[in-house]
Amino acid sequence: MSGPFSERISVEQVEESNELAPKFDVNGLIPVVTTDHETGELLMHGYMNEAAFLKSIETAEAHYYSRSRETIWHKGATSGLVQNIVEMRIDDDQDAVWLRVKVAGNGASCHVGYRSCFYRSVPTGDVDDKLTLQFEEHDKVFDPLEVYGDAPNPTKL
Repeated sequence: MSGPFSERISVEQVEESNELAPKFDVNGLIPVVTTDHETGELLMHGYMNEAAFLKSIETAEAHYYSRSRETIWHKGATSGLVQNIVEMRIDDDQDAVWLRVKVAGNGASCHVGYRSCFYRSVPTGDVDDKLTLQFEEHDKVFDPLEVYGDAPNPTKL
């Protein structure tokens, strides 16, 4: 670890001290859930590497590591929908981050144009046929083509 991060020495230190000692996975990433600071709505899930985590701390704006693009990305740098961090939390064993944010502009966080990346629900119960997702958001907040133009879509098959 470098910078403000402490070396992980003991379970007690990780769970009970005030030392920031994040645990990144074998790929150098830590998962991040991001919610709206006022409503608690889940906006997105992403990952940070050490540099993105530090940049988020330093700027109070969300920076993630894009696994598909293999680079750090400042959320909203292209779209203007910057996620301003109201509160950043880390879980008990310091291997997951929770961001509570205020999103600039129209409040959307999904590159597809919806407010939340979690705009569909999965049915539960008996499963006999192919599952059909249920749209929970029906109107896009913005047109991705207008915002991103011909930038490559980060979704990979």
